[in-house]
Amino acid sequence: MTDQTKYVYDLNEGDASLKSLLGGKGANLAEMNRIGVPVPDAFTVTTQACVAAMNNNGEWPAGLREQVEAALDRLEERTGKVLGSTENPLLVSIRSGAVFSMPGMMDTVLNLGISDDTVGAVAALADGNERFAWDCYRRFIQMYGEVVEGVDQYVFEDALTEAKEAKGVANDTDLNAEDLKALTKKFKELADEALGGHWTTDPREQLMRAINAVFLSWNNPRAEVYRKANGISRDLGTAVNVQQMVFGNRGETSATGVCFSRNPSTGAKELYGEFLTNAQGEDVVAGIRTPRNLAEMEDVLPEAFHELLATMDKLELHNKDLQDMEFTIEDRKLYMLQTRNGKRTAAAAVKSAVDMVDEGLITKEEALLRINPSDLDALLHPAIDPNFKATAIVKGLPASPGAAVGALSFNADDAAERGGKGESVILVRYETTPDDIHGVMVSQGVLTAHGGMTSHAAVVARGMGITCVAGAPGIKIDPKGETVTIGDKTYGTGDTLTLNGTTGEVFEGAAPLVPPSINEDFEQVGAWADEYRRLGVRANAENFEDASKARELGAEGIGLARTEHMFMAADRLPSVRKMILATNEEERAAALEEILPLQQADFEEIFSAMKGLPVTVRLLDPPLHEFLPNIVDQSLLVQKLELTGGSEEDLARERTLLAQVKSLHEQNPMLGTRGCRLAMLYPSIPEMQARAIIRAALAVQEREGETAGIEIMVPLVVIKKELEVQRDIVVKAVEDEFEKAGKRLDYTVGTMIEIPRAALTANEIAEAADFFSFGTNDLTQTGIGISRDDAEAGFLGHYVDAEVMSKNPFESLDQSGVGQLVEMGVEKGRSTKPGLKTGVCGEHGGDPESVEFFHRAGLDYVSCSPFRVPIARLAAARAALREQ
Repeated sequence: MTDQTKYVYDLNEGDASLKSLLGGKGANLAEMNRIGVPVPDAFTVTTQACVAAMNNNGEWPAGLREQVEAALDRLEERTGKVLGSTENPLLVSIRSGAVFSMPGMMDTVLNLGISDDTVGAVAALADGNERFAWDCYRRFIQMYGEVVEGVDQYVFEDALTEAKEAKGVANDTDLNAEDLKALTKKFKELADEALGGHWTTDPREQLMRAINAVFLSWNNPRAEVYRKANGISRDLGTAVNVQQMVFGNRGETSATGVCFSRNPSTGAKELYGEFLTNAQGEDVVAGIRTPRNLAEMEDVLPEAFHELLATMDKLELHNKDLQDMEFTIEDRKLYMLQTRNGKRTAAAAVKSAVDMVDEGLITKEEALLRINPSDLDALLHPAIDPNFKATAIVKGLPASPGAAVGALSFNADDAAERGGKGESVILVRYETTPDDIHGVMVSQGVLTAHGGMTSHAAVVARGMGITCVAGAPGIKIDPKGETVTIGDKTYGTGDTLTLNGTTGEVFEGAAPLVPPSINEDFEQVGAWADEYRRLGVRANAENFEDASKARELGAEGIGLARTEHMFMAADRLPSVRKMILATNEEERAAALEEILPLQQADFEEIFSAMKGLPVTVRLLDPPLHEFLPNIVDQSLLVQKLELTGGSEEDLARERTLLAQVKSLHEQNPMLGTRGCRLAMLYPSIPEMQARAIIRAALAVQEREGETAGIEIMVPLVVIKKELEVQRDIVVKAVEDEFEKAGKRLDYTVGTMIEIPRAALTANEIAEAADFFSFGTNDLTQTGIGISRDDAEAGFLGHYVDAEVMSKNPFESLDQSGVGQLVEMGVEKGRSTKPGLKTGVCGEHGGDPESVEFFHRAGLDYVSCSPFRVPIARLAAARAALREQ
């Protein structure tokens, strides 16, 4: 059966609605032609043809070659030119055109159709301009040789350099017709030599090979990297545009250039672009000659310049977005070769969207759907100056955005000391642990050799708004010698590095930074988002600074205040260890009495920052051994005291501590004695915490006239009885505090759903819960059955690269798997308690795709790190708008 699929479309057969078939470039060319913009005639080979070839080991689908031949015949008929004609030759360009813009990632061939037979006619049709004709010819040999036949780029570049040196000139434009004729001959000889004489001169065969080369470039390494970085599926394929050549290299009345309808760096509505006279398009982007500012074109080609300005306005008005355009002027006549929605900085994305709403060009809804939520993230942190040019010395994972410059520090104590004195430091660690928190929080940035996007370093840094590059490959850290070796160079304490947490790049020395871009436009987008979103947005925070920042960025409360971070502070760790090492309940109670006022002070700060808004306090979650020394370190300390004759008192104390560490050691502590299990064994801990919470709330109410809404959350519940017991402990302590104070406050007691069994039995657990909060970090670990830290350092990266998994499930929720557990938990919980409040407090609460899922699942709120609150607000609004 013959394949009847239409694989080729003439220019007048398409429009913007066929983008998935014609690619962005082909669809936009057809649309420009449809609205009367001057466009050279063309035809487009569809993305469908590319995909069919990819899926058949590169073999073209039946009928494609014949369709290309027929389209070429029609193009020749419309233009009155013939490919290969010695009288009126047609020259064409062959360009890629993906559905989503991938600038510079795939291949292009220009001037196809020029040859020994046609070069004379090309010159004659250009009023005898032989230099122009031979310039076109040498360009074709070079581009076709590199792109289609695989000749190494340096082969031609070296010959061109030699020709300019022999002539004593610096620019290609200084070579005359005879120079270029000789250079073309040299190029052909080099190509024949490289290909063993297999260079075809048949222009139709050259066209077929060029189309195939563009198909193949869809899977070249740079395209693969770009697609992964931008979430573009490799299954889309690329279209190929075959277009009549127009020439910007016909002399000083011809030109080529690139322009934007607004400044893509700032978003301002101002002239932005570059051009070159007597050049072809590749010259502008290749940097062979220094382009001129577009404003200068008014002096050189005034009529074409003003026509270009009018066309730029027309295309932006038609497409209702910032346009990135390519143009050629041939002998003073303007042609548009491309328009597309322009790539822009985060600041430009926000400003251009707000301005276009003010101008009546788009609606608020369109603006919200246009701005990528991740763009807001970049605006909340310092960034490396866009004009800074340098090669990164290593590239890790972009774990926490922004840019940081600082002198290196190799341990948390040193970082804390130097950072506390105002020095800018970069903390360099193999990986961070909770013990490093005091150093992390005063560092400008964190660089780790190990760990992934959701490692401890990443999570803590994001929560604090600190730049982090994690899992930098191949770096060797010597913590004792206080050095890090990157490549063949070693850096020590005091050496300066720059981290780009948005890209994962690390640079030597101090790069120039630009400040965060929180302005009226940023705030306007947030206000619009709040109008449309249904989901509430809270923040994960456990101190006054983070809570205040979260509120400033639009958080409607705290969805997760982790009390274990408070326990780790240096001034209370001794009391915490007393509690752990207590041999009876009296000793433990005494230690808890020391901790209680410290906890109360922490809660007072948070409740003060969040007064009038809800605060969910999670009771102690991690296993107790995390508050004790590492078992290996403690063993070594005991051995050292034994060998060096330490005092009996010191030895006895450290041996006791080692015994306690060993007694608490677990093979898999994340699934061991933690959360409510720990509270079941030591009920005095949740009792103390409940008292501290209520005393703090009452104190803030008394002092400031208003306090936060109190929500007490029991972690790691998997059985209803666990929650019933813990709820009883909490309620008794709370009611006792109310009775002593003679005052009451509203409060609720709920639980985290973070183990699959809890989701499966949510209808039972809901009987004892006032609210659910889904801890999607642990729910992902236990639902998929992988350790986050181990997997990210091991197989998970390979899984994502090999597309076994589309995304890291700790960064973006596994919607079809773990997502079902969330949906089930919501549905079952509300089957018992209609209207049960449900939220999410994992890192997924700040991921735009996950937020959209949580909206569809019917949750009431998401909670994320403070600096991701604006992202979640915008993502929630977009979810609501898409649902409409």
